[in-house]
Parts: sequence; structure tokens; C-alpha cells
Amino acid sequence: MEFLDEALEEYVNEHTTPESKTLNELNRQTHISVLQPRMLSGHLQGRVLSMLSNMIKPKRILEIGTYTGYAAICMAEGLSENGELITIDVNYELEDMVNEYVRKAGFQDRIKMKVGNAMDIIPDLKKDFDLVFIDADKTNYSNYYDLLIDELPQGSYIIADNVLWSGKVIKEAKEKDEDTIALQAFNEKVHKDERVENVLFPVRDGLMVMRKK
Repeated sequence: MEFLDEALEEYVNEHTTPESKTLNELNRQTHISVLQPRMLSGHLQGRVLSMLSNMIKPKRILEIGTYTGYAAICMAEGLSENGELITIDVNYELEDMVNEYVRKAGFQDRIKMKVGNAMDIIPDLKKDFDLVFIDADKTNYSNYYDLLIDELPQGSYIIADNVLWSGKVIKEAKEKDEDTIALQAFNEKVHKDERVENVLFPVRDGLMVMRKK
């Protein structure tokens, strides 16, 4: 999942604005008490998401895949005045933890969590999102994209996480490796879609950043 030399990675982190006290606490608590803590965006990727959000100044953000709320808090830092972030996750067991740290970060009035299947929730949402972050089940990445792309406003951004999938995307996928196959298909789909411009950033496990033309 990490592609940089360890010493160089340390240098990058040392020369990146530190995460806030609340995010640092959430980072540590996730590693202590939640399964698969590698799913957390973490310091560097979190600052990248915050920077992009601050550049875009979105009025509305949609996050698909909340986990413990780290990325949501990072992106909320860039919301424009009276903006809101809607985050969706199927795991109701993490809802209390997410809400606790959203409150500690001071975004309780701006981040709204919906618990359930995103494929069922997205069709009922108003699609005027300026920024969408996809970080959920990999086999549905293309489906989430299809549900949103035509209705998003011109100039809106979509960011998809884990698109390098620990380097597996450049290898021939095994027949039963559904996640790798799905991500390879998603990356090709986006790259060939004339409705968007895209850049694949080799940040952590890969961020595909798309702008709707």
C-alpha cells in the first residue's frame, strides 16, 4: 500500500502540515479499537483531501464510505459557508464513533451520516455535489460513478481512493479477485470517459481525481 522508500515517506510526512489534535486522536483510536485500520485515510492523504477541498470550496460534498470519519472531517475543513457533507456507510456499528469525532472536530452541524446501502441511498439524493469522494466497496465503484456522473454539475470533482490497490492493478488479476478486476475496469472506464478530465495521483494507495467537463 505504501510505494515510497520508508525514509522518503518519513520526510514527506515531516514536511506536511500536521493533522489536528482531534484527527490524531481519531487516528490512534481507530488503530486501537477498529478492524482493518489501514482503511483510514491517515495523515498525508487526509491533508491532501483537506487541501483539495479548500481549493474547491465545495458547497456540498458526498462521501461514499465513512469508516471512522477521518476523511469526512478532513474534507469538511474546506466547505464553503453553510456548506454540508453527506457521508454514507453500511456499518451501523461505527456510527457512534463517527458522530463523537465529528462533534469533537466541531462539524456536528455540517456533517450528516446516513447508514445503509449507498446504492439504495444515492438515487434519492439531490445530485448538486461539488465534490464526491468514493472509498467504499471496490466492486461498486463503477456503479457509484454511473449513478452520479450525468447529474453532477459541470466543474464538479470526483475523487476515488485505492485505485492502485497495492500495485495489483498493473498485474493480471486472478479470476476470483473481484476487487482488483473491478478497480482495473473502473480506472479504464474513467480514463476513456470524455465527460471528465482525470489524473491518477500516486498518493498512498492511489487517488483518481476527476473533473466533470
